[in-house]
Amino acid sequence: MHQHDPIVILEGARRLPRADILVDNKKPGLFSRFSTTQLGGLAIKATLAHTPVDKKLVGHVVMGMAQHSHRDSIYGAQGMRVRGGLPDTVPALTVARICGSGAEAIAVASDMLVAGLRHDEERPFYVAGGAESMQYPFCLYEYRGRPLGGSTQKYGPIDVKALPPGAHLQDMLLMSLYDPSANMAMANTAEELGRRYTITREECDAFGLRSHRLAKQARDNGWWSTETEPVVVEDAAHEPFTVAHDTHIMDDPTLEGMARLRAAFEPGGVITAGNASAVVDGAAAMVLGRESDAKEHGVKPLARIVGMAVAACDPHIMGWGPVPATKKALERAGLKGAQLDHVELNEAFAPQALACIRDFEAMGIDPEKVNPQGGAIAIGHPLGATGAILTVSCAHALRRKKAKYGAVTMCIGGGQGITLLLENAG
Repeated sequence: MHQHDPIVILEGARRLPRADILVDNKKPGLFSRFSTTQLGGLAIKATLAHTPVDKKLVGHVVMGMAQHSHRDSIYGAQGMRVRGGLPDTVPALTVARICGSGAEAIAVASDMLVAGLRHDEERPFYVAGGAESMQYPFCLYEYRGRPLGGSTQKYGPIDVKALPPGAHLQDMLLMSLYDPSANMAMANTAEELGRRYTITREECDAFGLRSHRLAKQARDNGWWSTETEPVVVEDAAHEPFTVAHDTHIMDDPTLEGMARLRAAFEPGGVITAGNASAVVDGAAAMVLGRESDAKEHGVKPLARIVGMAVAACDPHIMGWGPVPATKKALERAGLKGAQLDHVELNEAFAPQALACIRDFEAMGIDPEKVNPQGGAIAIGHPLGATGAILTVSCAHALRRKKAKYGAVTMCIGGGQGITLLLENAG
């Protein structure tokens, strides 16, 4: 990266609240009517409204998305670009690195800015981010070309009454969380990390409690007010109301309540519904550019991107990926772990996060500086959006605390990790 002209995130970066896929585990989630491209469009629209840069100066859109889960998902970033209010002359790229897609989109946009091969000097700014609706459908497989009713099914809607006995649907969300290369579900890879690091159920519950308490503190103190864009939805009576905050945060969690929850994935396991990431819908976006272009156009930067790295690991312990990725990013940036003032680590599962935090401490990273605003256990992990959401949160936290360096890092299904390093530009 050309440090003499670093890539910056402009002021105005925004995220949506993260909303549970179900309300009270019974009713459709507050964002259930939105597809991934619609959520991404809302985030882009909000970011452009708050970023004081002319839309005519935006030359490219790069957005992350993990799963093609809706009928319009194939259009990905292009659909987000349209809904975000950018003109048809702006091209758009969809990026997928599973759980790291949102962070990867920022990395790809930064690479494009640095390499310059596709850079448009007349439109020097890029919109980057990520979105994910976790309202994954149930899918019917292996029936294309089979006789159904009076015809052969080639494409189009299926008449459920015409399905032969024994036909069944599969949950795309559940299927997506199983890694054939490891022959394990994502939660089981975290259980494996728990065994290797001798992490107890009590430690996992305490970490889950910490996540909820710190997230509640951040919400109640208004720490997220400058980064979160409220979304207006309709209630069951079709009356409009505003979703202003992340919906999964518990107001009065207790360790006793955490301890009563059963192991969710393995007999005698340490992961429960109380110490695993919440399943939510969400999105975030930001405008990136070279610092010289920001200065030329009179736009203030929020943060500089000073380093990034992707690393791979054994898929059986995929949750450990942030450790080698963060080590590599720090080395490339010439920074020490002790210099990090704020770390946003995606809490996919408590034992996974705790294992990473132990190794982070060996790098000099203060455990108290990791997720001081809570994490995905309390707030949720909308796969392709999370990297962008955490980047927005980290950049705003550095500004609010007048701190210097921050890191955004997450594990990636299949055995990878990604880390972005930020510097406060305030």
